[in-house]
Amino acid sequence: MSRPPIHPFILLFCFLHLSSGIQSNDLQILMKLKSALQTSNTNVFSSWESGNSICNFTGISRNSDDSITEIELSFQNLTGVLPLDSICQLQSLEKLSFGFNYLHGPIMDDLKNCVKLQYLDLGNNLFTGWSVPEISSLSQLRYLHLNASGFSGIFPWKSLQNMTGLVWLSLGDNPFNPTPFPNEVLLLTNLTWLFLSNCGIQGTIPAEIGNLKELINLELADNNMTGEIPVEIGNLVNLWQLELYNNSFTGKLPIGLRNLTKLEMFDFSNNYLEGDLSELRFLNNLVSLQLYQNELSGQVPAEFGNFTKLVDLSLYRNSFTGPLPHNLLSWAKTNFIEASENFFTGPIPPDMCKQGTMRSLFMFENYLTGEIPASFANCSTLRRFKVNNNSLSGKVPIGIWGLPIMILIDISLNDIEGPITSDIKNAKSLAYLFAGNNRLSGELPAAICNVLVLKSNKFHGPIGNHNTSGVFFFKLRILDLSHNEFTGLLPRNYFEKFNAMMINDEGRLEPQYLGESYTGYGCKRQSCQYQDSVVVTVKGLEIKLQRILTIFTTIDLSSNKFEGVIPEVLGRLIILRLLNLSHNSLTGHIPSSLAKLSALESLDLSSNSLTGEIPLQLTNLTFLAMLNLSQNQLIGPIPQGKQFATFENNSYDRNLGLCGFPLSSKCGTSELTQQAPPSIFQEDNDSLFASGFGWKAVLIGYGCGLLFGLAMGYVVFKIRKPIWLVRFIEGKEKDKKRRPNNQRPGQRRN
Repeated sequence: MSRPPIHPFILLFCFLHLSSGIQSNDLQILMKLKSALQTSNTNVFSSWESGNSICNFTGISRNSDDSITEIELSFQNLTGVLPLDSICQLQSLEKLSFGFNYLHGPIMDDLKNCVKLQYLDLGNNLFTGWSVPEISSLSQLRYLHLNASGFSGIFPWKSLQNMTGLVWLSLGDNPFNPTPFPNEVLLLTNLTWLFLSNCGIQGTIPAEIGNLKELINLELADNNMTGEIPVEIGNLVNLWQLELYNNSFTGKLPIGLRNLTKLEMFDFSNNYLEGDLSELRFLNNLVSLQLYQNELSGQVPAEFGNFTKLVDLSLYRNSFTGPLPHNLLSWAKTNFIEASENFFTGPIPPDMCKQGTMRSLFMFENYLTGEIPASFANCSTLRRFKVNNNSLSGKVPIGIWGLPIMILIDISLNDIEGPITSDIKNAKSLAYLFAGNNRLSGELPAAICNVLVLKSNKFHGPIGNHNTSGVFFFKLRILDLSHNEFTGLLPRNYFEKFNAMMINDEGRLEPQYLGESYTGYGCKRQSCQYQDSVVVTVKGLEIKLQRILTIFTTIDLSSNKFEGVIPEVLGRLIILRLLNLSHNSLTGHIPSSLAKLSALESLDLSSNSLTGEIPLQLTNLTFLAMLNLSQNQLIGPIPQGKQFATFENNSYDRNLGLCGFPLSSKCGTSELTQQAPPSIFQEDNDSLFASGFGWKAVLIGYGCGLLFGLAMGYVVFKIRKPIWLVRFIEGKEKDKKRRPNNQRPGQRRN
């Protein structure tokens, strides 16, 4: 007997009932997700109301069967723990994207139930301390983003064996347990994007890397990889970006790199590579080339001068020789060149700012000759110009001094002549001007600087007589005009305006260094900070401070032709650390106001014609470690106690009227009124040394400059247990520093 026909209305009812059931279940799952993330500071869930259709939920996509296929909630400022036990009940879910949020807690094993996922993004979150679960069941995955989320432990590399369709693998910037390059990755021949930087990979790059011929991006930087780069890397002819920086690779640039003609971003910096660059001369699509801090040599290929897309070039700290190509960086919108600390000769390429976009030019410590190209005077975008320690000559082109956003000019240690022109007053952003050891002449420029070093030139005439009355020097922290031919009185009206030396703002827990943070292609995962050095003269010895602490302030006017008295107003510069007025023709008494310079570490008034007694108040300078009053006409007893107990005879040489310790000449009965010199190790309630600043702290800096040690001693006194200093002394701050991963969501995408 035949069955009675099923009425169409019954079929429609059953379908609607089933669909309603699916929607009700999906709605419950989404409401549970919303509840789990309810503490988030976001409005993304404002449309997630039970009375609304799921179709209207922000970030939710559905297929023709009304099943949820995508949850896209990246960049939503979400915080909380993902309820993957419920999310993975969505049987049709193909995309799960929560990148660039603040999610935390464990990634539950339930993730393995999202078996239809093709796209998974949990990158750039805060899963610190948790490991990635076994996910081999996600065999349909094509995109996997877990980078920069704090995952640790052992990554389940074997899970990748089933993901043969994977095209995007981003696991970098996670502190996984160290492991050799995973063989499972070498089998993913469909990969186009591989980001494994800073995730514990060690050992060599396997030759099988050449099998991943679809790759457009390969990043293995910031690991502990060693050995030579395999020639098979030349098989990756589709590469757009190749980054191997901050490893320990050795050997030459591999034969076959010439095949990578699509390459635009190339970074092999901070390794131990050697040999020349001949293999790179065919890569004419390069935009950024970073090879700094290796052992490379030879000349820069002439072909580099025809690279029409190149905007960033960093070659510093290698052993390159010969001239740079004449047309280098003259075609595209150049950003920066860093070619310092090599053996380059010849002129500076003249057209690197031809497009009017260059920001930084660093070419110091080479053997460059010729004049500074006149074209740079029109480079209004230039912020840093550092060509010191070369053999440049001629005059600085008119216009360079007054570039509007210039921060740093360093032309020191060359053979440059002529004046610093008056347009420097237009350089409102200029913070650092280093022009020492040249043949510059003229009067003192009115520069608005934090650091002004014009030592060892031919500047002449009086200073402090301009109508500016020191207004241009209110930010000065370091002033070095030594070894010139300045005349007249010391510039009292300038000293009155040295505001930066009058304000004590040293309450910060950790001292800062002078310098400006900037980012570029060479600083992908951090803000790179440029930090300059300065040379100070102490008792005739030049001491180089590699980095300049903001707490370091100095005035050096030595070896000029100044005359007259030392102005009392100098006593207002209460955070001054070094004062050198030696080798002038100063007269009169040493002002007692200098005792107010409570931070002073070095005082040199030698080789003048000063008279009178040494002020007893100077014994209050409890940080004073170096004193030179020799070759004057001082008389009377030498003050005793505190720091004065540490100074030797040479601090007072050729002052025939002085007497008392440490000199052999006695002062008679007046000696009885002097305080007996205490031991420098004695705990004195009036001495800052007793509170944590002692000679042990001073001697920390012996190997790299005594004043550095003094500054460190100040920090020991100020903050007692500076972890950063302990690490420095223990040698944990190496010359070749790894780039820290201090990225937060929103900064970088992989």
